[in-house]
Amino acid sequence: MTESARSARDAEAVSRFVESFAAQLVEAGMPRMPARVFAALLSSDEGAMTSADLGEQLRISPAAVSGAVRYLAQTHMVSREREPGSRRERYRVRGDQWYEALTNREAVLKRWEEALREGVTSLGADTPAGRRMAETLAFFEFVEREVVDMMERWRLYREKTFGPE
Repeated sequence: MTESARSARDAEAVSRFVESFAAQLVEAGMPRMPARVFAALLSSDEGAMTSADLGEQLRISPAAVSGAVRYLAQTHMVSREREPGSRRERYRVRGDQWYEALTNREAVLKRWEEALREGVTSLGADTPAGRRMAETLAFFEFVEREVVDMMERWRLYREKTFGPE
């Protein structure tokens, strides 16, 4: 970002956005520190920041940044990259992070489906608990099919709206 573009930004407004959006993510179930780090990355023009940059902007410790980034990387919300010629890492959020995060949830759904199938067998399909388990399994199977179709529609819509990657 050029110096003039950097100075044209209202740092206080950006900070309010980061905290406000982070609060919404926390309300949806994301831990507080990863939510703040994600919102800061998302609001940066480059979509990437170092640990020091994040710590300075959010006024948090390197350990807090590290823990937040670990969570975000595990959930496929950010990626790590090395700065060229340096040992420092930068953390990046991409335009398709929501797609990646949702797509990677499919593995979790598959594991839940397997566990639920076992539950139906163990509890007995004709018991109240077994029927409840079978309905839960059917829901996850339905969601999985819908997500696959939805993600294909999103890919086409994204390409039409924002151009090829």
